[in-house]
Formats: sequence, structure tokens, C-alpha cells
Amino acid sequence: MRAEAGIERFLAAAPWPQRLGLRALLALVRRPRGAALLSRAPLAEQAAWSVLALGRYDDSRLGRALGWDAAAVAARGLALRRAEGRA
Repeated sequence: MRAEAGIERFLAAAPWPQRLGLRALLALVRRPRGAALLSRAPLAEQAAWSVLALGRYDDSRLGRALGWDAAAVAARGLALRRAEGRA
């Protein structure tokens, strides 16, 4: 799965005001002049870069390189639920 598809699903699930704001931030951070503008608002800049980075975890190869394995997390969760008698 492409990172962009994950970000789009994430944004689609957000309430409309946040969705509009995040789309604007992402549009800015992806452009050199926009990123320079965002550098004047450190919290907005951090939020934009963080959302952009989260999208990379949807790519399984990149996620594993960053220490994230979705299948392993799901397996641990299922094992925990079974051990607690919830599955």
C-alpha cells in the first residue's frame, strides 16, 4: 500500500474541520515555500511532519525498517485477548 493511500484514509476518517486543516497543512509541508512558512509556527510544522511520517508506516517494508510490524502487533493483541478470555 502506498503511504499516500494511508494518509487519505486517515484524513477521510477525521471530522470535516480537522480534515480541512490537516489537508492544508500537508499541502504546505510538501512544498519548499510552504515548509518555510510553517517553520514560523513550530507546532503546526510538527503536526504536519508527524502526519506525513505516519503515512510511511502503511508501507510494510518501511514500517518494518522503522520497527513497526502490523501483523506482529495484531498477533500479540489476539494472543492477549485469548489469554484474557475475550476472544
